[in-house]
This record gives sequence, structure tokens and C-alpha cells, in this order.
Amino acid sequence: MKSQQSKLARQLRTLLEKENFLRAGDRVGVAVSGGADSVALLRLFVELRELLGVVICVAHFNHKLRGKASEADEKFVAKLAAQLGLEFFVERENIAAKARRERANLEDAARRARYAFFEQLVKEGRVSRVAVAQTADDQAETVLAHILRGTGLAGLAGIHPQAGSVFRPLLGIRRAALRAYLRGKRQNWREDASNRDETRTRSRIRHKLMPFLEKKFQSSVVEHLCQLAELAREDNAYLDFMAQFRVNAGTKETRVGLAIPIREVAGGTKQDLKRISAEEFLEINTRAIRKRVIREIVKRVKPRSGELGSQHVDSVLQLAQFGDSGKILQLPGGVEVRRERDSLVFCAASSPSDKFEPSTFSLYVNLPATGEELRLDALSRILCFRVIDWPSEGRETTKAGAVLDRDRLRVPLELRNWRAGDAMRPTGHQNRHTVARLLNELGASRWEKESWPVLTSAGKLAWVLGLPVADEFAVAEGSRAAVVITEESSS
Repeated sequence: MKSQQSKLARQLRTLLEKENFLRAGDRVGVAVSGGADSVALLRLFVELRELLGVVICVAHFNHKLRGKASEADEKFVAKLAAQLGLEFFVERENIAAKARRERANLEDAARRARYAFFEQLVKEGRVSRVAVAQTADDQAETVLAHILRGTGLAGLAGIHPQAGSVFRPLLGIRRAALRAYLRGKRQNWREDASNRDETRTRSRIRHKLMPFLEKKFQSSVVEHLCQLAELAREDNAYLDFMAQFRVNAGTKETRVGLAIPIREVAGGTKQDLKRISAEEFLEINTRAIRKRVIREIVKRVKPRSGELGSQHVDSVLQLAQFGDSGKILQLPGGVEVRRERDSLVFCAASSPSDKFEPSTFSLYVNLPATGEELRLDALSRILCFRVIDWPSEGRETTKAGAVLDRDRLRVPLELRNWRAGDAMRPTGHQNRHTVARLLNELGASRWEKESWPVLTSAGKLAWVLGLPVADEFAVAEGSRAAVVITEESSS
């Protein structure tokens, strides 16, 4: 039995060094529930601490879910820590009450509270990292549970070996080996009766389905499921990286959230793929990446917890491909997606009680001298005003810019958001129209309109972004100087 103990300790040491989980001098908090797996992890770390050059501490979270049994678990772990001469940290919380308050799943509420405790220990400097005793069997059961309920690549990735300051060094070791190790040391442990409650899916997988698969189909099913998880994590990490890269490169931060061009999420057709070169293929935004882009943006903007399902992601893709400007989509986690012409804007959803109050701004414009340029940053837009000599430079003026007769403009020149009642007769129109009507015809959404820039000359409307200039301020034969207004991206 001694060789078996030494073999398991060597196996753990090799794994720790391979994954680079620890550095000499680290204070390792071992999360010990009192169960066999966590007790074995603690004893293995005690056995290896001198070789690793680390300090070992014990962390226990009392969920108060099993009455006297929970109190007995805490006393057991505290006594074990004292016997081993280790520092002991404990946190207690009524998880059942917490789950009711938050209207959350009991298991999820317990996990979040437990990991918040671990994070606090690290934040306070009591430990450097926290080791959690999830095993190869736990990994296999997790992957199988995800498959049974329906999952994608992220679910197949199962339990990650490390997440932040928490690491899981036993994912390559079987549960049976840990129990054999404890019996060899004559070390007892606590049994959680709820683990045998076969009304719970996880318990049925552990005690019925997994033994059946090992006996009737594949004796190495646990190892194979663990290998599947490892391969899935590798692919998943690459796809996540590509999605994050595209979000960083393709989104623009606005006053309300993150905006992304429709082309980044709408995708192309199979025919498009046949026409592209090898170089262009590397830039293709596949459906798999587009879905991840959506998930990544939602993760960045959502104000509260909420699980984004595949049907929600598909709805966003539909909005990008077929939705009309101004359409809104509500997502879990308090996220709202707005279609704004050629962009999708992801933001925290407004509550029903919120009142719509348009943003207002007002800037007075002092026109530059001929040949110079004035740049004004107004609500994530950069507007450039350039005065040119019209007879000599007029033909070189870009069609994208608005052009006004400099001599027809009067002070004060005010750049502001449009207001109810604003009206003008654009060049080429026979009648005056309200700006509200003109913006509707332009396809501007409600959110775009609230901060849409206009320029007034001595109180008269001279120009509206995206529209022809007011007829009375347009250049004509005999114009000497002109003001060219262009818009640039602020990103």
C-alpha cells in the first residue's frame, strides 16, 4: 500500500508541474468539505508540501443545508486541520434562504457562495490559490450530464482545470484511487447522504448510468469522456479567442452599450464561399464565430446573471439578417438588442418605469479660416468643418460631404441635437418638411434620432446630418467660399 500512496503522490506532483499550477512560496488553500476526495487532496498536499515548497491551509464552507450533519462536517474538517497543524478558514451561510431570496437553483446558489468565499480568501491575501478536489469521475459525469441535457462545444469542455485563482489538480485521477489512498493511511472521511439521492440526475448518472456504461459498453468510458473534454477545451479556447478578437476589433462603444456592424453577425451564403480566395477565407466570419461574438458581447454588457440559450442567439442572428431598423430584442440577463440601420446595439435593457428623455447638446461653431479644419466631437461623432475657396476647390469636394455657402451663414452657428418642431426645405425638395419626418424617411431609429446633429444659422436650420443642406444655404453660381461638413468615426 505504501508504494500505491507514493505512486499517487508522484502522479499528483507530475500533474502539478505539467500544468504549472503552483510556484514555490505559494499559500495553497485546499477546499475541504469533509468528503473522501477533498480529504485525500489535503493529505496528498501535506505529503508533497516540502517538495513543492508551498504552505498548506484548509478552507471549509458550511452551506447549512443538512442541519446537524453540516455542523458535524465543519467540526470534522476543523479537527483534521488541527491534527495536521494547518491554518483553518471557515465561512457559513444559509444557502437555502439565499436561493429563495435570489429565486435561484439551490446547487447554483451554493456553488456561487462557495467560490465567492474562495475569491475573498485570495483577495484578502490569506491564500495565493485554492485547490478544489474534482476528480476524473466528476469530469466524466459532468460531460455526460451536459450531453444528456443538450450542449455545444463549451458544454463538452466540462470542468476546466483552472479558473482564476481556483485550480483542480485531481481531474486526471479516479475517485477509487483516492479512497484506496485514504484507506492506506487509515484516514476516515465524511459521507454526504445526499450524494446517494437518486431523485437527482447527477446521482443517477454516478450510481446507475456510469457503472452500466463501464460494464456493458466501454470499461474506459471515464478516461474517454475526460479526453473528449480536453479536446473540446482546446478547440473552444481557440474559437473564444477568435470571437474576442472580432469583438475587440469590430465593436464600437456608444453612450448606451456596444454597437457592431450587421455584416459581422449576418454572415454570407455558400455561393459567397465559392468565390473567395484563400486569403479572404481566413477573414470569413463563420456562423460558429458569429454566435460566439454575440455571446461575448452579451457577456460584456449584461447587468445581471442570466443564461443565454441557443434560441436567443439564433434570434439575434435573425434580427441581424432580416430585422427592420428600430426593432428591439430582449435577452436574459437584462440585455436589449436594438437594430439601428446597419448596426446592432447591445445594451442594458431599460425598465418599464424608465422615462424616455432625449439627450441634449449644444456647441457654438467658430468657422476656421480657408484651408483650415475644425473638428468637433459630439456624442461619439466627429464632425469636421472646412472652409474652401468654392470656384477653385468646389469640383474636388467629395460627394459624401455637405456643402453650404459660407457667406449665407450668420452667427451664432449652433451645432445641437434636433428638437420637436424643427423644419427645413432641403435642396431638391419643393416643400418644407419637419426633421422628424425626414429622419423617419432616412430610416433613423428612435435611439439614433434622440442625439441627431443639426446646424442652425442665427436660429434657422441650415443642415441636418445625412440630408441635403437647406436650400437657402446651398452653394450656387456666384458663391465664393463654401463650408464642407464631413463625419468621421470616433473609434
